[in-house]
Parts: sequence; C-alpha cells; structure tokens
Amino acid sequence: MLESPTRSPGPAPTAPPADHLPLQGIDYLEFYVGNAKQAAHFYRTAFGFRLVAYSGPETKVRERASYVLEQGDIRLVLTSALGPDSDIARHVLIHGDGVKDIALRVDDAAAAFEAAVARGAEPVMEPTWIEGQKGRLQKATIRSYGDTVHTFVNRSQYQGTFAPGFGRRDDPLVAKDDPGVGLRRVDHVVGNVELGAMDRWVDFYARVLGFSQLAHFDDEAISTEYSALMSKVMQDGSGKIKFPINEPAEGKRKSQIEEYLEFYGGPGVQHVALVSDDIVATVEAMRQRGIGFLTIPGTYYEDLPQRIGEIDQPLDALQRLGILADRDEDGYLLQIFTKGVQDRPTVFYEIIEWHGAQGFGAGNFKALFVALEAEQARRGNL
Repeated sequence: MLESPTRSPGPAPTAPPADHLPLQGIDYLEFYVGNAKQAAHFYRTAFGFRLVAYSGPETKVRERASYVLEQGDIRLVLTSALGPDSDIARHVLIHGDGVKDIALRVDDAAAAFEAAVARGAEPVMEPTWIEGQKGRLQKATIRSYGDTVHTFVNRSQYQGTFAPGFGRRDDPLVAKDDPGVGLRRVDHVVGNVELGAMDRWVDFYARVLGFSQLAHFDDEAISTEYSALMSKVMQDGSGKIKFPINEPAEGKRKSQIEEYLEFYGGPGVQHVALVSDDIVATVEAMRQRGIGFLTIPGTYYEDLPQRIGEIDQPLDALQRLGILADRDEDGYLLQIFTKGVQDRPTVFYEIIEWHGAQGFGAGNFKALFVALEAEQARRGNL
C-alpha cells in the first residue's frame, strides 16, 4: 500500500442515534471449498490453526463435510459438498474457494434478524433453534453482497464445542496449547463489489446493521499510472467489526478489483485481516511454513525512518520480511499482505499489528497497489 495519499473527507460519518442491532463480534468465517479436508490441512500447517470440531457422515450429516479451526479468537469453518447437486458445490463451481458466511455473534438471533429484515435485508434462513446434547444454538441468516451472507448466532444456551451436528476433534498436528503463528483475532473483512455498487452496500450496512462510515479513500488515494479503486470502511457501533468495501475505478488497464470480480464470478470477500501482537515473529513463522507474501519495492524502505519515526521494531527486520509501516496522529501500524492462497487470484490475507493508529495504512496504499499490479502482470491480467 511510497507516497502518502490524501484521504477524501467525503460526507461526515453519521452514527445512528441508538444501536438497533448490537453485535458482539465475528463468530466465524465459513469458507465453501472444493476439498475441506485438504483445506483444513493447509490452514493448520501454513497458518497454525488447530482443528477443534468436525461435521460429516461420521456425525450423521450426509450432504457436506465441515472442519472447524481456531487460533486465538479466530474461528474458521471449511465446508465442502459431498455431491454435485448442492448450493455448496454450485458456489465452488462459480467462485472457487471463498468466504460464504461472515457470521455475527448476537444475544438474540431472532431479534437481530427481525431488525435487519425490517430495514430492508433479504432473508435467507428464518430464526431457527438447533438442538443438541450440549444445549441449543439459535441462528438466522440474511444476504449481503454477491453470494455472501451474514448468519446471526446466539450461543447463550449452547455449551458444546461449536454447534449441534459437530463432533469434537483433538488435532494430531497442533497441540491444544500451541499458539500457532501468533494470530489473535479478525481485524476486518474486505469485500469487492462491482463499479457503482459501493455506495449501495455502504447504505446497506448503515441502514440494516447500524454501521457508520469510518473512512473513505477515493481513486486519487488508491491508484497507480494504470489502475485505481475506491474504498469505504464501515464499522459497527462498538468498533469491533470493520467491513471495508471496494469498487473499481476507471483506469488505463484492468484493476485488481476487476481481476477479482472476473475470477470470483462476482462480488465477494477479497481479503481477511488478522491481528498479530508480534508481526515479525508471525511473518517469520508463516514464511517458514511456506506462505508467500507480496514483494514490496526496495525503494519503499529508503525514507521509512523519516516517514514513520521511532518504533519498537527493528527497521532491518521489516525490510527483510517486506512488512509495511504507517503512522498517523494517533500512532503507527505494521502490515503485510500474503499472495493469493489458491490458484484463482481472489482470496488473500493481511497480517496487521496495531500501535495506536486509527487509519488503515493510507501511506502504504501506493506500494501495495504497485505490488499487486506486479502480481497481475505475472498472471497476464493487468
């Protein structure tokens, strides 16, 4: 993400007078994938996640297999179809592996669902209690951009590992007390939408879920000679949940957002940002496990000390690992972006470490965009 771009002020962010839909946080991210067993192995060995639960034929579920992985407060659910005639199989056929469900934890799934639908959300699954030996779980689902959904989850009456229909699993690869690679929580989830649709989804999150606009970056801020994008960051009332929404902007060549939309087959989640308390150690561990990261131009680090000022981390380690740094009036942040984690140029990850900053690394946008375009050029898609 060399220059420090300006942030477009846009309209002044307005928060609703009362939080009509209080959210506790992101409960889980569910990926629909072609082979959940292999995907689970990848996330365990490369990202340090631990297997905690499983659902499939062995737990009397016939149409799908799901693996639940955890690290810190992050929970991933990897699901694949067990036959060709299902929504899961169709989703993977169109999109490849991708995020289907950004599930949100609430006190009352029925109340959250009713509040969202009353404000214009499209219902997918009515409020439902799922019974099990360890209690019951309440869920309800609404539609978001593309084929992405939000499931409201109420766990107050369930004491099991994940959900009814899932069996607990002890991971033979990752010990229960293993910290993995040091990932702590989901920081934000970024969605890509088609040209002209960003403001519609900004309005959706404001009107339906009570989010407010945290930041707005225009095509002057996020651009190179060849391409550009626009982005608005929405957050819930507590500030725990952040959903940046990107759309392409006019440019000389195909932008990274257009490439994503083409290969994903429409709007969807582009990347997930995960927090680390020690990004240097996390990135070193991930590199040793085989994860590739975007290559940042060496010139980025020439004036970094002047731009970033004094920080706790050694600058030579940041350059060696390709970690970006940015400072605003409140502090600084460190961040790095993986290359795509599958063959389609769609989903990737951001690792981020916060030190008081409130922005999203605006000073890094140019370097990030150049790195992404270099990857596009290697694929012949720029």
